Formats: sequence, structure tokens, C-alpha cells
Amino acid sequence: MDPLDSIDEIIERVQDARSVPMSRTNFMYDRGEMIELLESLRSGLPSEIRKAAAVLDERDRIIEAGRREADRIISEGETEHARLVSVNEITVSAEHEGARIIAEARTEAQRLREEVDDYVDTALANFEQFLTRALASIERGRDKMHALREIGTFQGEDSERPLPF
Repeated sequence: MDPLDSIDEIIERVQDARSVPMSRTNFMYDRGEMIELLESLRSGLPSEIRKAAAVLDERDRIIEAGRREADRIISEGETEHARLVSVNEITVSAEHEGARIIAEARTEAQRLREEVDDYVDTALANFEQFLTRALASIERGRDKMHALREIGTFQGEDSERPLPF
């Protein structure tokens, strides 16, 4: 299950939980179910972290491919420039054409670098938003759990008294 779906399910269950008598903010919920939901969420997070690592690896691969392509284009431009310059009848024309090819190659290389940077930035921003939402949801859940513990809703695991629903 997707971690965001798990978080949504936990939020929905907390919203639907019965309120503690005489309280608007405190609620009662089966501890086992809540722990099961949180463990399910935890088990889903490593795959998301692996996905983030894969995005970073993909970014590095794309950047390296862009650099190789830029170097290849520049090298081809310089080779073409040198070939054109060596021909005596068209020396002036060759210098201009070679400079144009190199400029185009550099422009294309810069464009490729910017596209790669934009892609990686977008992917990392999306992952950052996911992690931010997940951490905020986890923090809210922990805060609620601590609050319940402080008001005495949670009993020790030794106690076999039923929860007061």
C-alpha cells in the first residue's frame, strides 16, 4: 500500500474515532489497529526511500549522459572547425562556420544541462513534498498518541480491561 494512502487511512480512522466523553479533541481508538496501521506505513516507507535513491541515480546518469553528449558535440565542432580552417581557399568561411558550430554545441549543451537540472529539481521537490507530508502526519499521529497516553486512555499492556467505548 502506498504510504500516502496509509497516512490518509490513519487520518480518516482518527477522524471517525469516538470522542472521549466530555472532550472534543481526545478520542478512543483500538491500540492494536493503530499500531498495525503505523507498522504498515513504516513498511511502505523504505520503498519510497529506494525510489528517491533511484531518482538521484537517474539524475546522475542523465547529467553524465548530458555531459558526454555536450563534450561529443563540442569535440565534433572543434574537429569540424579545424578541418575547415586547414583548407586554404575557404579559411575565413571555415573559421566562421567552426565558431558557429561550437557556439551551437555550447548552446545545446547548456540547454541539455538546464533540462536535466529542471527534471531533477522537480523530482526532488515532489519527493520533498511527500516526505514533508508524511513526517507531518506521523508527527500529528505521535502527538495524538502521546496526548492520549497523558490523559490515561492507554492502559498498560498487562491490563485486560476493555477500552471504554
